[in-house]
Amino acid sequence: MARVISVEVEKFPIAGSFTISRGSKTEAEVVTCILRDGTNSGRGECVPYARYGESVEGVRAAIEAMSERISAGLDRQSLLDSMPAGAARNAVDCALWDLEAKASGKTVRSLIAPDAGSLETAYTLSLATPDEMGRQASLNAGRPLLKVKIGGGGDDIARIRAVREAAPRSRLIIDANEGWTDENVERNLTAAAELGVALVEQPLPAGRDEILRRIAHPVAICADESVHQAADLDALAGLYDAVNIKLDKAGGLTAALLLRDRARALGMKVMVGCMVGTSLAMAPAVLLAQGADFVDLDGPLLLARDRDPGLLYEGSTVFPPEPGLWG
Repeated sequence: MARVISVEVEKFPIAGSFTISRGSKTEAEVVTCILRDGTNSGRGECVPYARYGESVEGVRAAIEAMSERISAGLDRQSLLDSMPAGAARNAVDCALWDLEAKASGKTVRSLIAPDAGSLETAYTLSLATPDEMGRQASLNAGRPLLKVKIGGGGDDIARIRAVREAAPRSRLIIDANEGWTDENVERNLTAAAELGVALVEQPLPAGRDEILRRIAHPVAICADESVHQAADLDALAGLYDAVNIKLDKAGGLTAALLLRDRARALGMKVMVGCMVGTSLAMAPAVLLAQGADFVDLDGPLLLARDRDPGLLYEGSTVFPPEPGLWG
C-alpha cells in the first residue's frame, strides 16, 4: 500500500521564556511529519531555525513537495540525495525510521543502540544579566551539568562567574551562539578555563572562526553553527575540539549517525544537542547520544507542556524512548 504523508504545525508553550544572543521566544513551534502505510504510522518532529534560513511555512512546503516520492517508496538513503540537510529532511527521515520500526516489529533501539541506557543531559540557563543568571543557576545547582547561554556583550565573564559561584559543583558548558569576537575570544576562553568550564560552544561566527587555529585552547571548543554534516568536518580540523550534532542541522538520524562516526574517527569529542522541541524530537537523539561526551537534550524540560506520552526524565537523567512515542 502506498504511503500517505501529512504535515502538522504545532505549538508548545515554553516555561517562562528562552533567550539566547539572537533573541527570545515563549513557545516552541514545531513541524511534525506523519507517514502512514495503512496499518502503521511513523512520526518525525523538526524545529525550523531562522538562523539557517528556515521558516515553518518553508519547511512544511519542502516536506509536502516530497509527498509523491515518499508515497512511491523513497528510502532513507535516497532521501539523503533528494533533500538538503536541514529541519525538513530531519522530520521525514525520523518518520521513516519510526515507520520502518513499526512495520518490521524491530525497534530503532535494537538496530542502532541495543545497549542504550539512561543519559545525563545538560540543563540550559537562558541569557540574562549576571545577577539573573546566578539566580537561575542557584535554582538548578543540584543538576550535574548546566549549559549557560552567553554572547550578549561585555558581561559574559561576569555571567560565567555568577553561574559558577551559584552552582559550584555543576559542570558547565558555555554557549556563546557566535557572539564573541576576535578581540575578546582569547580573554573569554582564559576566563572560562579559570572558572572550570568544561566546554565552550561556537564562540565565533561560522565562517569567521579561522583565528581558532592560531590561538590556545585552554578549554575545549565545540563547533555548532559551523558544522552540519560529515562533509563539513575536514575543514574544521585544527579549529575545533568537539562537534555539536543536532538532528535538525544534520537533516535526520541517518545523516547524524554518519556525522557522529566521522567525528569520532577524527578524534573529536561528540556532543548531541537539540533545539527547543518536544520529546518526539528528542527520542531519536537519545539513541544517537549513547556514548557521547556531552548530552544536551533538555528541550522538554524547558516546556510548560510536553507530548503525552513523552520521554521519561528524572531530574537531569533522560531514559531511552518507548515505541509508543517513537522508534
